[in-house]
Amino acid sequence: MSFQAYLDTIQAKTGKTPEDFTRLAASKGFYENGKIASGIKATEITDWLKEEFGLGHGHAMAIYALLKGKEE
Repeated sequence: MSFQAYLDTIQAKTGKTPEDFTRLAASKGFYENGKIASGIKATEITDWLKEEFGLGHGHAMAIYALLKGKEE
């Protein structure tokens, strides 16, 4: 599955765009100044995405990669 396919599936499941996830991560303190906040671990972000949005591990990691700067 391509990175874009992961993002498309996530949007279909949650109704959230990549930009929405960036804003939500920032509101949680996970993302600031265009990057993942200092001291934040991948598991903190993936656990949040799994719990709040019901994402599986691979899809949660796709959002983590997006926050790390991977291009769509």
